[in-house]
Amino acid sequence: MTDTNPASQAVAEPEAAAISGSSTLREYFDNWIVRVRSGDTGALPVIGGLILLAVIFQSLNQNFLTPGNLVNLMVQGAVYMLFSLGMIFILLLGEIDLSIGFVGGVAGVVTALLIYGNDGWPWYLGLAAGLLSAIGIGLFNGIVITGIGLPAFIVTLAGLLAWNGVMLIILGNGGTIPINDDMINNLANGLLGPTVSWIVGAAIVVIICGDMFLSYRRRKHSLEPMSVLWLKMAGIAISGIVVVWLCNVNRGRVVPIEGVPWVLLIVFGFAALWTVVLKRTRFGTYIYAIGGNAEAARRAGIAVNRIRIAGFTIAGFMGGVAGIIYASRLRSVSTNLDGGQLVLYCIAAAVIGGTSLFGGRGKAISAILGGLVIASIDNGMGLLGLSAAARYVVTGIVLVIAVTIDALASRGRASSGLG
Repeated sequence: MTDTNPASQAVAEPEAAAISGSSTLREYFDNWIVRVRSGDTGALPVIGGLILLAVIFQSLNQNFLTPGNLVNLMVQGAVYMLFSLGMIFILLLGEIDLSIGFVGGVAGVVTALLIYGNDGWPWYLGLAAGLLSAIGIGLFNGIVITGIGLPAFIVTLAGLLAWNGVMLIILGNGGTIPINDDMINNLANGLLGPTVSWIVGAAIVVIICGDMFLSYRRRKHSLEPMSVLWLKMAGIAISGIVVVWLCNVNRGRVVPIEGVPWVLLIVFGFAALWTVVLKRTRFGTYIYAIGGNAEAARRAGIAVNRIRIAGFTIAGFMGGVAGIIYASRLRSVSTNLDGGQLVLYCIAAAVIGGTSLFGGRGKAISAILGGLVIASIDNGMGLLGLSAAARYVVTGIVLVIAVTIDALASRGRASSGLG
């Protein structure tokens, strides 16, 4: 069915104009070079940054690129990625959410509190209650921001302080609630067996490549030659093989530790879900339209306030998921959680990954790539024995570089007529 909605067309037309049809691989490559020179760099800067970080840290410490450390790096970055997947919806709308770190903290506290002790709730009810609390906070943020018209910065800054206070009230000064439920703890610490890892990995690759092939066949006028599609599918297959192989290498010194961590599947699942939502639904189209020009979107008939409320609600939900995963990894919740640092890291991950601070540009994959950059810096500098202060400085420098690239790319797209 053809989408005749004017808002959908307003978003789709610039993208189509930016990519002319290519009949050969050489033509496609030449057109890609033109787009890059015009400011449409895509994921190129962050991929280049990841390669550069790998080269630097490996030259300084030979353990950086070992299978065990790479898997640990991906697990470290999982929390940043999950928080960032929620933040992307906010940034795409041209807004900000400073409370998401402590929203996740509240979700973790609610879950841990309800399942604690012999008389505690079943894990699934505690998990559901934690997520519902986060969804409720996100919904509240969205309603206050859109209904009253208060700036998102002020509302979510107030939320950052308020929800931090709620955590302190529940836990007390220096308080900790241990998590003894195996299912909750396995969310961040559980592993698939090596054989199951290969089966699941193969299934994921087949599903992704099959979807790409069917989508290519459904297009009436493809923007890329079939050879490019085969290259993309080959890249996905190779990436899947490498990740599963790395995870299946024994990482234990005394007890065997091998297999794909559960948390990586959770991250991949949400990244896939939000990719589909943003790329293939009218809701995703409206998100981009509002971020690009909210007034034009309103005139096109889009319910701007409803979409914004939904965006903040999704951010709250993902904050809850990330907070529970964070608690699962530590096997406890405590007042040591630094929600302010988490929100800064998740914003940094989204922007470094390619999401624009100016709204209207970004993808779910941005959270994954940006989270890998943050985790690489954290992990690599940890291997070198550098202080937390040094890590903050380097992360800040990388963030400034990412924002500068985004600003320059935006100017390039504007001057070339790509939007």
